[in-house]
Amino acid sequence: MPVEWQPVRQSRTHELVLQSIEEQVFAGKLRAGDRLPPERELAPVFGVSRSALREALRVLETIGVLVAQPGRGPDSGARIVRNPDDALGRLLRLHFALGSYSLHDVMEARVALERSSFAAAAKYAVDRDLDEASAVVHRMSQPGILPEEFNELDTQFHVMVATSSGNALTSTLTSAVRESVRPLILRALEEVDDWSATRQHLNAQHSELLRLVRTGHGEEAADLAELHIRGFHGTLVDDERTAEDADERTAGGDEERNEAGDAGRDEDGPGGRR
Repeated sequence: MPVEWQPVRQSRTHELVLQSIEEQVFAGKLRAGDRLPPERELAPVFGVSRSALREALRVLETIGVLVAQPGRGPDSGARIVRNPDDALGRLLRLHFALGSYSLHDVMEARVALERSSFAAAAKYAVDRDLDEASAVVHRMSQPGILPEEFNELDTQFHVMVATSSGNALTSTLTSAVRESVRPLILRALEEVDDWSATRQHLNAQHSELLRLVRTGHGEEAADLAELHIRGFHGTLVDDERTAEDADERTAGGDEERNEAGDAGRDEDGPGGRR
């Protein structure tokens, strides 16, 4: 069915352009892989400026449903894609940084998602998927590996297992949640007292998780996945709570000192000292 573009109202133009494109996606007239007409053709159809059209296209690119290729060749222009992982990860990371979610919230979400994915992987994962995950675990076992690379491979491992479970949404959410705290986990890895021992301990758990999945022990894999997440991620939650408690004590002390100062000024006020 051909896509029929309609002019849009001029108020909040880029949002109306965005809405029109979304409607074409929801109606099934635009699908992943479809290419939008060039800006010079699409802007007049909408009845908007090319700058307003570009703004709408940038929003779509940010949320992972469109990719724009500059240039004049056959591959140039904007194309509809399905790329939710990066977009959701970026969104969650920003909201986490803004305080929309606590570390405890993120940890509990990870536990719920990964218990499900490891249990399902024990039923549905194929050898090829598990072989790829095993190769990642092997790379993490190299003695000279640094926290940054380990953290990257760790994310890959957990997302690979989620993908092997056969549930695309679980895989996307696992990737997004893990991505949201990646900088914090990296900083924690870099600050551990004994990096070699920490790396070996975490990777021993990865190896055991893979063994349990390969042998079909889904519940045991789910239990170990939860222990694995709560073990290291849980220390970050404890650190966050300790910092929050310290902030509350500092704020409480400041308030008490302010109240004491106010009381002293009241006694020394217009009525004079008592």
